[in-house]
Amino acid sequence: MGEQSPDGGRKTAKATKKAAPAKRVTAEKGAVKKNDEKNPASAKKTASARKATPAKKTASARKAAPAKTAPGKKAASGGKSAAPVKKQAPAKKPAVAPKKATAAVKGVAPAKTVAPTTPRGESRTALVRRARRIDRELAEVYPYAHPELDFENPFQLVVATVLSAQTTDLRVNQTTPALFAKYPTPEDLAAADPEEVEEILRPTGFFRAKTKSVIGLSKVLAEDFGGEVPGRLEDLVKLPGVGRKTAFVVLGNAFGRPGITVDTHFQRLVRRWQWTAETDPDKIEAAVGALFPKSDWTDLSHHVIWHGRRICHARKPACGACPIAPLCPAYGEGETDPEKAKKLLKYEKGGFPGQRLNPPRAYLEAGGKPAPPLGAAG
Repeated sequence: MGEQSPDGGRKTAKATKKAAPAKRVTAEKGAVKKNDEKNPASAKKTASARKATPAKKTASARKAAPAKTAPGKKAASGGKSAAPVKKQAPAKKPAVAPKKATAAVKGVAPAKTVAPTTPRGESRTALVRRARRIDRELAEVYPYAHPELDFENPFQLVVATVLSAQTTDLRVNQTTPALFAKYPTPEDLAAADPEEVEEILRPTGFFRAKTKSVIGLSKVLAEDFGGEVPGRLEDLVKLPGVGRKTAFVVLGNAFGRPGITVDTHFQRLVRRWQWTAETDPDKIEAAVGALFPKSDWTDLSHHVIWHGRRICHARKPACGACPIAPLCPAYGEGETDPEKAKKLLKYEKGGFPGQRLNPPRAYLEAGGKPAPPLGAAG
């Protein structure tokens, strides 16, 4: 190994200066070859290192390949994760409890959220038969059922019915004798001093509003109907304080024209019996009316209302003393023990006076007692 000539050395230096960075790698390779010639052992290590480098690259490439396909796998797994959405089918099924069980839960109003065509899964025919059978049973229990307001003519009945709002028929019956004694005709009441009428009606509650209504309807009767109560629904509902309920009471009991009286008792019982799930009085009237012949409507109203006042109470129905218990879907909501249930009965069914001061003879013959006048003891 002799030394290079000065000219060769200068050429090499110039070539090195002009060479691109890539040529530096060539110079380094040349230096490695010289070292290999001097040291064979290091040459073997260098060769093995060169061979190992591609191997490592190949291994890392193999490992990198799955990394590229990983997003595909994640996407696939993402597709599979959508599968549980199909399993959410149970959410589509409305969890509707049986009406009997739901009715026993306080605060639940299934009729407001569920309105099936036929309650309890009954066919329309089965519902009609059950409803009519209940009415027949009640007709045997209350053969003397009648309007529980004392009246002698249509005018007295329409006034008494308006006064019965937010109070009992008993309280109205104890109040109207003094009112009709002083103002026997629509003309008399139309010309009355409001303050005097208010004082008479004070025991019925809301006496100012009721005074305004009865004086107002009396004026309309005197001015537009010749002092007579009209016998048509469309005319009655034009009177101040008169709605469909009051109109049907008057039509059914003063004129003999069938009508359904949807009061608070009627609404409660027809829903308990699952005749309808409606809550609006007009819709209840239509739904229940479709189950019965029109000729039965007035008596049906009496039967249902009487049963609601005497046995099927709002808070504690006397289930154990109910004559239609086998037909009632709501049996068990109240007291089922017969002896305890008997103590919950009211009016003639419990041995107490009724609501009318002058009840019909049939009621008295059946063991009913007249109500005491206002201020009387007992």
